[in-house]
Amino acid sequence: MSFDIALSGIQAINDSLDITSHNIANAGTYGYKASRANFATLVAGNQVTGVQVGSTTQNIGLQGGILNTGRALDASINGKGFFITKDASTNETQYTRVGIFNASKDGYLIDASGRKVQGYPVDVKTGVMGALGNVAIPTGAIPAVASDKVTYVGNLSADWVAPTAGWTAPATAADAPDTATFNMSKASVLYDSLGGKHTLTQYFARTGGGSGASTANSVDVHYVLDGLEVGTPTTMTFDGTTGQMLTPDPTAAAGSITLALAGTVTANGGVLNDIVINYTGTTGFAGEATTSTNNADGYASGTFNDLTLGTDGSVIASYTNGQKQTVGRVAVATFPDEGALTAISDTSWTTSTSSGEPLITAAGVGMAGTLSVSTLEQSNVDITSELVGLMTSQRNYQANSKVIQTESTMLQSLMQAI
Repeated sequence: MSFDIALSGIQAINDSLDITSHNIANAGTYGYKASRANFATLVAGNQVTGVQVGSTTQNIGLQGGILNTGRALDASINGKGFFITKDASTNETQYTRVGIFNASKDGYLIDASGRKVQGYPVDVKTGVMGALGNVAIPTGAIPAVASDKVTYVGNLSADWVAPTAGWTAPATAADAPDTATFNMSKASVLYDSLGGKHTLTQYFARTGGGSGASTANSVDVHYVLDGLEVGTPTTMTFDGTTGQMLTPDPTAAAGSITLALAGTVTANGGVLNDIVINYTGTTGFAGEATTSTNNADGYASGTFNDLTLGTDGSVIASYTNGQKQTVGRVAVATFPDEGALTAISDTSWTTSTSSGEPLITAAGVGMAGTLSVSTLEQSNVDITSELVGLMTSQRNYQANSKVIQTESTMLQSLMQAI
């Protein structure tokens, strides 16, 4: 009987060594979770007959170290959760901690195994997330968007003196306004419906130009588009005590004026929109005239150029026109008992009856961890512990071998005595 017990011990140790060696071999595998052999007693009736590896436990809940990769489509999960993927051949939902992503040739976000990553599509206009599914990557071109807004913030110096000459609009697009008719000019780039570029220049002049007397706290603004004056000049006024803008009224008019350009057909056949110029925040203090903001919206058409991830799981597409659009958001799944998931490979799992159904949210929402981009989660194998386990297994193996050897010697002595 002792021979059989010792033999079962050797077999159990061999099984344990297989698990230990597998852990050590995968110490460098991204997202690998170490396993442990759990020994159990073999019992026949009321008698102990040996030992076996009754089960294995995978330490899924222990996070591995974080490795900086510098790659924009690598991501690790800080905290609980798994990336969700769909196997291309079986359509089976599989879960992984390995965030090595890429854009497939057919325009989807995939992982290193070619599985389609699951997430939420995002409407590029409204930012609203759609239903869970494959994350589509718009790898084609994005259309041009015509400008309809300019934001200008600056300080129009109270020290300005009215220009010596009154404002005269350019006679032709080739003519430039006389510098004696304005104090400062600022240009903004506008886009028409076809993405054509147009230059809108604002000419700021202290009110009273040509009359020899300046009107305090008042500045006229003239608008020139592609060399020709457009719209009606704006008179901006400022409070003489606080220096804050009074007109355009920051309250009633939201500090804005509108250039009526809608329907204007440009040389390339494109059409312009009305342009709302927002001056909110502009001041009339003494000292140097400055400009802190001079931005126009709209852009030319562009083609897909690159793909990056955000810390909230946002999938951000970049285009050759300098625009970026959030086209999706990676989903993260958490489980009531993640330790009960069924392993289908060293770094992938599926649900089981014991694990419970997944709770799926966007990264950073609820119990789901946030993403750390340009990083990968390393194996959680502790090499030191595994080597100590190897030495323990060696001693146990030697002890069981000694039992078999002693049993054999005793049997030989018994046979000689008989």
